[in-house]
Amino acid sequence: MNSTVTPPGVIEADAVIIGAGPVGLFQVFELGLLEIKAHVIDSLGAVGGQCVELYPDKPIYDIPAVPSCTGQELTDNLLKQIEPFEPTFHLGQEVTKVARRDDGRFDVETSTGTAFITKTIFIAAGVGSFQARTLKVDGIEAFEGSQLHYKVKDPALFEGKNLVICGGGDSALDWALNFVGKAESVVLLHRREDFRAAPASVAKMKALCDEYEMQLIIGQATGHEVDADGKLSQLKVTGADGVTRRVPLDMLLVFFGLSPKLGPIAEWGLDIERRQLKVQNTEKFETNVPGIFAVGDINTYPGKKKLILSGFHEAALAAFGAAPYIFPDKKIHMQYTTTSPKLHKVLGVETPVFD
Repeated sequence: MNSTVTPPGVIEADAVIIGAGPVGLFQVFELGLLEIKAHVIDSLGAVGGQCVELYPDKPIYDIPAVPSCTGQELTDNLLKQIEPFEPTFHLGQEVTKVARRDDGRFDVETSTGTAFITKTIFIAAGVGSFQARTLKVDGIEAFEGSQLHYKVKDPALFEGKNLVICGGGDSALDWALNFVGKAESVVLLHRREDFRAAPASVAKMKALCDEYEMQLIIGQATGHEVDADGKLSQLKVTGADGVTRRVPLDMLLVFFGLSPKLGPIAEWGLDIERRQLKVQNTEKFETNVPGIFAVGDINTYPGKKKLILSGFHEAALAAFGAAPYIFPDKKIHMQYTTTSPKLHKVLGVETPVFD
């Protein structure tokens, strides 16, 4: 695009962050300290990324100076930390276009039509956008959202119902155990005898099966049947013995895990290695496209460790690496939040006076 005039409705930005997980949120903070305001885009409907989507209630133990916190608590604390910088969030939309402009900035567009012209881009998209691994049974997708579910948004929806739960990981076991006593019946369907779930959960599940509180079937879903009203009524399950049995149900829950996909990121001209973005060096964490930075689990470089704390470190250096694009005539000095009156002003706190 050649025009220097910004079209109506297009947002001019210094920085656009793709990904609202912990590293994306901390990127807001590090940019904010340099007086760079950020717009944050995420395909999920809420902030928190993997931490909130996959393990909101499970403890994380390796955040410095925080002995233990859940994914949700970490997200809530990061949101509180970045409040002074007033980031703008654009949730429930995926970045579909990134293109270099003649003036050196980037055109960015999302799946909902939100458009930006930005000086810098920070990709903090974790391992990509998550999509549930689906059940491969012909025609079963017609019941998705009504009787077929890949996540539990409202547990009350399943109470008093005959449930079939597919999967052998923590999510499948956790929900199966949760619904025993609440659902009319619970059948856990797994393709093999071995489970990926926590051993304690597997032991509890087997004990409940021994007490006839729930049922475990080893086999694979190979078909389905509908009733006269067109509702899903039975799941056809083929066991290791080759025999196909029919399992009645009201609701079908499938937990085969989430499959990360790079999606449109793969089309932006970035160097990619094993579905990760290569950065040029560990000084700035800039990609092969000047002005586009990659931080967190989405990037790769020699010695890379996929840890949240590593992502925090990368975000700090990426912010300093991006500053010259935003303030080309300004010398950026390293300052400390403990002692800098300027940073205290940016953070909205009073500078302490020592006698």
